Amino acid sequence: MTTQNNALPTARKPLDMRALLDNWAMLLAAVGIFVLCALLIDNFLSPLNMRGLGLAISTVGIAACTMLFCLASGHFDLSVGSVIACAGVVAAIVMRDTESVMLGIGAALLMGLIVGLINGIVIAKLRVNALITTLATMQIVRGLAYIFADGKAVGVSQEQFFVFGNGQLFGVPVPILITIVCFVFFGWLLNYTTYGRNTMAIGGNPEAALLAGVNVDRTKILIFAVHGLIGALAGVILASRMTSGQPMIGQGFELTVISACVLGGVSLSGGIGMIRHVIAGV
Repeated sequence: MTTQNNALPTARKPLDMRALLDNWAMLLAAVGIFVLCALLIDNFLSPLNMRGLGLAISTVGIAACTMLFCLASGHFDLSVGSVIACAGVVAAIVMRDTESVMLGIGAALLMGLIVGLINGIVIAKLRVNALITTLATMQIVRGLAYIFADGKAVGVSQEQFFVFGNGQLFGVPVPILITIVCFVFFGWLLNYTTYGRNTMAIGGNPEAALLAGVNVDRTKILIFAVHGLIGALAGVILASRMTSGQPMIGQGFELTVISACVLGGVSLSGGIGMIRHVIAGV
């Protein structure tokens, strides 16, 4: 005897317009504004204007990629502007004293990594609020930048260093290429790696993430360490564009970066954030 399986067809899930708008509204709005400007403003799409626009958002875009992880984990970092300034100063001073571009860049990146590690350890291990912690490091690092530079700009004479801020590859400025690479890499990191999933889990519910086996403290420290490192990279690129390390730059930059993320759709309370939100906000 045979039995006939008359399975009913599975009903299609209706399109959730609210979820669609929540996920894509800001990016679509940004695209709409771009198209509107292209239609209404003469020479908006000219190579010169596109180059200037890309350079204008490059520093914010680079720093926002890792600020996304801070916000997605339920925290934020107010020290990024000071790290950018201090990184440029450190790079300029080391290059002036050693005449080595690589040592200058390495010292700047190391400085950013150390600041990020300090932020992460204080927040994760000592349980100090991120606002208090990063506000303190913002003031300390800014003060160090002024002390290192003796309160004035530190010039850079090594022409090889200027490639990072003023060079081009296939006609595209290097800072824009680095920004695109950061968008792609950190978007992949957030969506397709355990590190990214752990970041979102911590932001959504840190207690549940801990019970699920996520090393919450280590992940938080890593998030802030990477953010410090990338902030220093943004500072190096900016110093290269300006041909000097300037301790006064980047004031208020932290609010610009956070605003770019939040306006794009990243949640301040954590657990919600995608790289497309950052792109839309930037």
